[in-house]
Amino acid sequence: MVAIFCFSRVFILAPTFKMMHPAFLVLGLFAVSASALNSHVGPRAEPVKITLASRKVSSTQLLQRRALSPSNVPLADYFNGTDLQWFGNLTIGTPPQTFTVVFDTGSSTLEVPGTQCGAACKNQKTFDSSKSSTFIDGGRTSTITFGTGVGVDPVIGNNWQLSLRSATDTVSVGGLPVKSVGFFLITNQTPTFAPDPFDGIQGMSARAQGFFAGLISQGLPSLFGMFLTPNSVGNAELTLGGFDSTKFTGPLTFASLPSTASSTWELSSSGISVNGKTTTTLHKTRTFIFDSGTSNIVLSQTDAEAIYAIISPNIKPNSAEPGTYGIPCSQVSTLPAKIDIAFTSQQGTPFNLTIPSSELSVGPFRSNPSLCQTLINADEFTLVGGSLLKHYYSVWDIGGERMGFAPNGF
Repeated sequence: MVAIFCFSRVFILAPTFKMMHPAFLVLGLFAVSASALNSHVGPRAEPVKITLASRKVSSTQLLQRRALSPSNVPLADYFNGTDLQWFGNLTIGTPPQTFTVVFDTGSSTLEVPGTQCGAACKNQKTFDSSKSSTFIDGGRTSTITFGTGVGVDPVIGNNWQLSLRSATDTVSVGGLPVKSVGFFLITNQTPTFAPDPFDGIQGMSARAQGFFAGLISQGLPSLFGMFLTPNSVGNAELTLGGFDSTKFTGPLTFASLPSTASSTWELSSSGISVNGKTTTTLHKTRTFIFDSGTSNIVLSQTDAEAIYAIISPNIKPNSAEPGTYGIPCSQVSTLPAKIDIAFTSQQGTPFNLTIPSSELSVGPFRSNPSLCQTLINADEFTLVGGSLLKHYYSVWDIGGERMGFAPNGF
């Protein structure tokens, strides 16, 4: 979910991308990083200067600080006809209060519902700040608007929006506690969030922030591994400070993040092929965002329609939900739809990341159950999510400014 983050009555932080798009693409908050959460300053009328830390962590630092060992966090899969989102537990406060959150590589910050959210958050667990002896109210309010939602429902205007209030408290993930972590309490949310089986979102962007930055300062290596599995396989897992070599087969292939990247996990691709075929439109360089909080794929309209033209002429735009495409559900199982995205390793060797034909459909449209929504949505950015990631073990190396992939070992 891409997010536009703004502080009330102050200014809108320039979003990296604006993802206003229909189909599923779950909580992949490509959120612009929230500023100075630990400063307890109220709303201001003038722009606020934000100091950003370097994404790079030197190898010397990593060798000197190994006070913490890697920790595994089990993840559950939100499944509603298709794999939608993986989420796990963390705690906030003293004594700790437990929440389920999406560990989202498309965003940077932590948001959980607060008791102030009331009826709007009745289906999620809420944080009671009065019960935490270490809680500090940040006093800053903001809103965050998402460009992707949960399931196959479209994003229209501001129908995926959170109202927030900044705060600070102790956060623990995988048994690893960090004091004085800045986060946001959700004070209101649009009804679209109500069905979610998880409480909040923990950003895991390419710039270490929040609890993960705190763990790195305590000696945890600055990387994490993700084992995002199909619902039929289960046992999904997040490994903080390392990766689990028992979860994949063969060696990891690493590719470097672009030198221009900031908090975004992205890689440059030399082209796309479909069922072994490509076109002049698809055989060109583009940058893909990797978002664990998004289910399917987002491409430009030109690219999406070039891919669909190879798969089937019966895949058509769904005018009822702009940006989405569909095909009669009865035809889905008969179509080959293998999508290969080409990248280059750190050693200069080309390699493909593949989305198999089984991912073509993300489920029927509610307005027309006989029509199945296809996995690529058209918008103004280029992104891949769970439809690709659940077929690979992925390593997200902040200090090394790289990403690694190996086929899942199931």
